[in-house]
Amino acid sequence: MTDVWWVRRDARLADNPALLNAQAPADAAAVFAWIPALHFWSGRRQAHLARVLWSLNHDIGDALGVRRAEAADAVLTVAREHEATTVWAGREHSPSGIAEQDAVRSALEADRRELKLTGSPYAVAPGSVTKGDGSEYKVFTPFSRAWREHGWERPHPHANPAAFVTTASDVNVDQYAAHGDTTDPITPQREFRETRVLGDARDFIDSAIENYKDTRDIPAADGTSGLSVPLAFGQIHPRTILAWAGEVPGTSARTFESEIAWREFHADVLWHYPAARRESLRPVLGDDAWNTGKKADASFIAWREGLTGYPLVDAGMRELKASGTMHNRVRMVVASFLVKDLHLPWQRGADYFRRALLDYDHAQNQLNWQWIAGTGRDASPFFRVFNPTTQTQKFDPERDYIHRWLPDVETPAYPAPIVDHAAERIATLEALSREKDRR
Repeated sequence: MTDVWWVRRDARLADNPALLNAQAPADAAAVFAWIPALHFWSGRRQAHLARVLWSLNHDIGDALGVRRAEAADAVLTVAREHEATTVWAGREHSPSGIAEQDAVRSALEADRRELKLTGSPYAVAPGSVTKGDGSEYKVFTPFSRAWREHGWERPHPHANPAAFVTTASDVNVDQYAAHGDTTDPITPQREFRETRVLGDARDFIDSAIENYKDTRDIPAADGTSGLSVPLAFGQIHPRTILAWAGEVPGTSARTFESEIAWREFHADVLWHYPAARRESLRPVLGDDAWNTGKKADASFIAWREGLTGYPLVDAGMRELKASGTMHNRVRMVVASFLVKDLHLPWQRGADYFRRALLDYDHAQNQLNWQWIAGTGRDASPFFRVFNPTTQTQKFDPERDYIHRWLPDVETPAYPAPIVDHAAERIATLEALSREKDRR
């Protein structure tokens, strides 16, 4: 009997309960539904997805079926081809992920087949951590304590790379992998293999995590784990990382674990409040407080292109444009600048990040933007305005990060500041005061 593994955000052999269940009765079939338009994916992210699938396909002996179709059609077709009555998949918790798995379930049930969901992309599934009365946590610190107390499973065994039956593909992932953004310096053979992701994670735990607390906010330093992209694509599970980090004593490792807890907190918030993907959970300003029209559009373009005249902001935006990633400290600075210096709504920045980020994750993107805007759960207060100049002095005093991504910063070609930060900070605080008086 053949079961089908529907590959979602878990294109890996390590620590994958859905795949292990699919392989339990006999060799499994594997299918991935190639529908990048569903996620508004950039060419760079399509290429990365192709490389991730290329890696998985290589590891399982060219047995992965990549089908260009909606998930319900792709999964049902492959189940019929292999006469499979059961399809296994990892459970998703985002609004789009839930809708997708409901559609697959309905299609299979109509054909007398069954979808079985197990696990999730999180160490603790959204909705699992609640207060004593069953309500959700709205503040991070008590959530993180309860999250640790709840705990998580140990990593699951490695799946058998040989226990697959071949499924035909109608998408050439090699072609997509080769036609990504030409500025992308990464090659699939070197960077995108699951074994390399696991090795890099292990190296970080063994050699760098002890300094994480001191180096994580320094954008010029190699002080972060670099795992946001493989986490977003599911090449490594957070419980694997947590299991390894748990072996390391000290506050630095605990700080790193807290960053994973933030990821899980935001997923929990979105699960409880699906509208948070577009709507502010806690509005702080009225619609009339935001800039609109041609001037707002020009400001947004300058921000997007890294031409604001504020070096740390511009370096971050040019890093994003060139690589699809950005250091987390700099993300906070550029987001604050858009919302509180340029007075543009957080949704506009979130939409651009959705298109540009290689490590895009829906819950993290939307709720991190809401954190900066002061509209989310346990968010930074709206009156906190990041000063790009003092942030540079504190976290990039030698301007190493700035010079890496902004080679023209010392030349006449570099633009003058498009706004006066001190004046815009005052305008932001005055707008907040007016809104409080109105309410």
